[in-house]
Amino acid sequence: MARLFATKMSEGVGQPVVVENRGGGGAIIGIGAAATAEPDGYKILYSPNSVAILPALYHKLSFKPEKDLVPISQALTSTLVLAAHSKLGVSSVQELISFARANPGKLNFGSAGVADPLQLGVEMMKTTTGIQAQAIPFRGQGPMFTALLAGEIDIGIVSLQTALPSIQSGMLRPLGVTGGKRAKSIPQVPTIAEAGVPGYELTSWHGFFAPARTPSDVIARLHSEVVRAANLPDVRLRIESAGNEVIANSPQEFAATFHADVEKFKKLVQEAKLPAQD
Repeated sequence: MARLFATKMSEGVGQPVVVENRGGGGAIIGIGAAATAEPDGYKILYSPNSVAILPALYHKLSFKPEKDLVPISQALTSTLVLAAHSKLGVSSVQELISFARANPGKLNFGSAGVADPLQLGVEMMKTTTGIQAQAIPFRGQGPMFTALLAGEIDIGIVSLQTALPSIQSGMLRPLGVTGGKRAKSIPQVPTIAEAGVPGYELTSWHGFFAPARTPSDVIARLHSEVVRAANLPDVRLRIESAGNEVIANSPQEFAATFHADVEKFKKLVQEAKLPAQD
């Protein structure tokens, strides 16, 4: 998605927009590089909502995302689904809760990293319902999903785009989508809140940020280019065909979402008693 936006934004600004992957450190390396960059508009950040999770998990960050980054626009929202391997024998959220309560300590789930919204989605369910489930760590979402397909882990929260073929084949059973509304591609699957966990809602988003102190006119130009790119017919088609929803909102609207998620994840990490990272 970052490369898709970069190609279209290059056309608008009249110069190359290069995607530089900065992996590692639970997203700290890449996000930190953007947070400490010169505020001239030439280095910006494209990130999933792990940028809102870092403040909850790390107490010795050399930067503060909520202070050192300025939201430009939320590009899109992704649909996530809580799925179980078919061999577990559960086909609904209520059946999963009943299984976990009848078999304390037996249920496990996949974790794709420290600042992983997919793990925190399961932690949210645990704190809301009181069930027990053991996190099994993997080096990224790809290996975690492979393990789920192989039945090496019981459940996981995964992107609908990734899981849909396996859901359609019957290998994975969708128990509920994590957001506030049902997914168009699997309308028969309820939201987790509808399925019996009132108040549960977890959205996964991607967005653009600039370093703090970037001039307002530069932010306005970048925002204009993001919105223009997001609403091009071929870009919208690519985003929506991957199970996502185009957002392309204002800096103010995205800032409200971002800061609300920072507080939401801080509360969740505290309730789940997850250890702070150095």
